[in-house]
Amino acid sequence: MEVTLLGTGDTTGTPTPDCECGTCERARELGVERSRFSVHLTNEVTDQSLLIDASPDFRHQFLTQEVPLPDAMVISHIHFDHLDGLGNAYRLFEDLPVHAANEIDPVTDESVADTIRDKYDYLDRITVRDHAPFERFRTCGFDVTLVPVDHPPLYCYGLVIEEGETKLSLTGDTSYDVPDRSKEALSDPDLLLADAIVPASRCEGHPIGGRHHDSEGVPRTFGTKHMTREGALDLAEELNAERTRLVHLAHFYPPEEAFAEPLAVDGERYSL
Repeated sequence: MEVTLLGTGDTTGTPTPDCECGTCERARELGVERSRFSVHLTNEVTDQSLLIDASPDFRHQFLTQEVPLPDAMVISHIHFDHLDGLGNAYRLFEDLPVHAANEIDPVTDESVADTIRDKYDYLDRITVRDHAPFERFRTCGFDVTLVPVDHPPLYCYGLVIEEGETKLSLTGDTSYDVPDRSKEALSDPDLLLADAIVPASRCEGHPIGGRHHDSEGVPRTFGTKHMTREGALDLAEELNAERTRLVHLAHFYPPEEAFAEPLAVDGERYSL
């Protein structure tokens, strides 16, 4: 399994347009980018590839990274920075399977799979395939499981992707309050990609601060929706991850911390 991090940023990316903060300026100096979230997986046995989330930066990512167009996609949730790139399927694919959860979200009164069907009903190039949480399915030679996480107010799912004895876990967009059953499914990965939108220190500027504090009072959730860096690292330790990369990163990291390990940037590749 070859893992390519196509997009490692949050909803505005880094550099953020028209932003002159120290972190965006440092990104420009280094020539690095964190576009909106997406992960590309290549199965070297079947010669197929799978895309996790359809970034609005889809076109840019596939023009700048040397990876093939996917044979299938999985969508974790319906926020635009994870879904709206799906419109790029127009004229690029003959029939693209798009996998998503079938669980009805009380906020939208439909599942992630249903929302994709409704929003992209004009695309005759995609086939939406529904899956129950914790139900393993197979695509591109991978065994894939959608696991519920905590990203209020909408339902969101982390992912477990296995190929033989190899395991990749993605937390999805989530607070630190990941359900125990999902933690069990995500545990012991060879590589963990964990949402870590800001350092815990930035919780001081959030209207509701932070949540899920550790024993020293450090918040592991920023507001309600995303883990802090400290929360993501604590979760990685709890999950016994062999290797961890922090993703879905905002430009609110201080410039001296923004590109330090284990914070990821676009284009990183890992062979598992």
